Amino acid sequence: MVAIENYNDILAPLTEGVDWTVAAACRTVANASDLFFSDEFADIGAAKLVCAECPVMAFCLEEAFGRAEPCGVWGGQLFEDGKIVTIKRKRGRPPKIARPQDQLPMVPIPEHLMELVA
Repeated sequence: MVAIENYNDILAPLTEGVDWTVAAACRTVANASDLFFSDEFADIGAAKLVCAECPVMAFCLEEAFGRAEPCGVWGGQLFEDGKIVTIKRKRGRPPKIARPQDQLPMVPIPEHLMELVA
């Protein structure tokens, strides 16, 4: 199997002039802004799960990096101040034992975008 260096080189001719946001899974979510820009763990987790099933997740994530998105869930990742937040804590003193309800789902970052995370 041949490793693909840059997915954009392959996808650009297919998506040129096409608005990929039309296919975004979040477009079908009622009150999406409340879900994708919430501070509540349950909302953030639900938003990430919507992204995990989205056919255009990689495009969304790449554009969020390009804009240095200040906040919200984009492409399955939680952004704060233009960077991905991998661990989010609730306010106050953390519990000695992590509670399952405080764990956010992990959505893998497409391999061709991993260089943007570092």
